Amino acid sequence: MNVTEKNISKVAKDVDIFLKKFLSKKKQQSKLYYAIKYGLFSGGKKFRSYLVINSGKLFNLNYKNLIVIGAAVECMHSYSLIHDDLPSMDNDDYRRGKKSTHKVFGESTAILAGNSLLTLAFEILTSNQLNSNYKVKSDLVYSLASSAGYTGIAGGQFLDLKFEKMKVNKNLIVDMQNKKTGELISFCLESAAILSGKNSHRKFLKNIGMDLGLLFQITDDLLDIFGDTKKIGKPTRRDNQKGKATIIKNIGVNKTIEFCYKLVDSITERLKNKYRTRADSLIDSVNFLLRREH
Repeated sequence: MNVTEKNISKVAKDVDIFLKKFLSKKKQQSKLYYAIKYGLFSGGKKFRSYLVINSGKLFNLNYKNLIVIGAAVECMHSYSLIHDDLPSMDNDDYRRGKKSTHKVFGESTAILAGNSLLTLAFEILTSNQLNSNYKVKSDLVYSLASSAGYTGIAGGQFLDLKFEKMKVNKNLIVDMQNKKTGELISFCLESAAILSGKNSHRKFLKNIGMDLGLLFQITDDLLDIFGDTKKIGKPTRRDNQKGKATIIKNIGVNKTIEFCYKLVDSITERLKNKYRTRADSLIDSVNFLLRREH
């Protein structure tokens, strides 16, 4: 495990500790409660939380506050994964090396668990665990809600399903992936500007986050082709079987890899120019995406 992986692991551990404490105050002996925990604590790198932490370093923000925001992001992300795996969506039986939530608890319970995690994200952001004023909390809620709805995750999933087995041009694929993946990752970066009160930085970081989200999604699609099933925790080559619209299918593997490197160079240059050495950790996060194996 290299330094970056150790840092990601530490953030993931701290986010899990926070979420377990937060959930313990709402504990119920019910199938739904256990489905929520199953979907939320099913492993995963929690890379989005790591982006929140490293974005916070741009403004020297309090680590505990950033962990709270990271926890809200992970609730939102887990909701989207539970719903993505449903039979009426991507119909995936495995996630992160374990059976999908609907395979363990049933489809109706999985839907409700996803819904509960979505709302839990907003509970966390508005709780007294986040040490900030109401205006900041309101802005965080608004931005996260925008990333999740029909112009974000939900809209992206709709297009992902719509484009199956269709010939789709690159611009439409990028738009779909921006919604499905980019919007939430944009929030991870933008949240640091919101929390710091540096509103003039919000648009810049949101744009960086959108490119970073696109890079994340493309590397995910590459792993679906070339990745190790055991490391990824789910069957590979599923995108091709389902006829998914991807940039790889549109322009080919070699040009896709070239496109990834151009994205990395563009993101790195913009961050260095604006934040100098304060952006080092965030730039390392960007480079990690090219090296990741799951």
